[in-house]
Amino acid sequence: MSSGTPPVRGVTGGRPARPRPSPVVPLALVLLAAGSAWAFIGIAPDWQRVARNINQIGKIISEFWPPDFAFFGETVDPVIQTIQMAILATAIGCLVALPIAFLASRVTAPSSTVYWTDRTILSVVRSIPDILYALIFVAALSIGPLPGILALIFFNIGVVAKLLSETVDGVDTGPVEAARASGASHWQMVSSSVLPQVLPNYVAYALYTFELNIRASAVLGFVGAGGAGLILDTQRKYFHYDRVAMIVLELFVLVVVIEFISFRLRRRLT
Repeated sequence: MSSGTPPVRGVTGGRPARPRPSPVVPLALVLLAAGSAWAFIGIAPDWQRVARNINQIGKIISEFWPPDFAFFGETVDPVIQTIQMAILATAIGCLVALPIAFLASRVTAPSSTVYWTDRTILSVVRSIPDILYALIFVAALSIGPLPGILALIFFNIGVVAKLLSETVDGVDTGPVEAARASGASHWQMVSSSVLPQVLPNYVAYALYTFELNIRASAVLGFVGAGGAGLILDTQRKYFHYDRVAMIVLELFVLVVVIEFISFRLRRRLT
């Protein structure tokens, strides 16, 4: 009479059978390659024109260096205005986006009607580029930092609410069910069971949005929405690329500092 455990189906030599490779990754790579080829053919770049103008591109790039450090004094006020615009837009936009994000999540939305209405409005807000918001507000309020702030606020609401709502969808539902079972109201459940779980992500999204606002303000200034972008556009029009490089260098330093602060805060919150 033989002893030992009976053989297990799918097991050879005491080891589990190797799982079959999933076709998802190869299929995704094929679709990515096909989509890239389709996009490249559709764009049809004029390589002869690129070859003729490649020297001109190198000449323009060479004019950016070295930056005109003597121009620094004239950039201080516009850069400070950019920081002020970014702070106000981030604070207001992220605060408004917080309740909107909870209404756009299946976990925390009070009803399916509220959920779909909120998601639809967010889709509309995100579909409008920030430069178009700036053009609308400049036309209505004239040039200056206020149109830029309003444009960035709408941009921030769309970005932060979208990211945060997806984070809320992935929270641990155990505390949510416990809060509901204890008789907590809807918003008591959100504040006590959901908000603490997503707070580190919310802070990270806010800091990331602040970084985006610093860069976006440089573009919004091209349409008269204030900040460093306004003086950047002026120097570009006069082909003062060394001064443009000076402004870009300052914005680069700001972004690096913000990234460092964001990293330290995320480490403390997690």
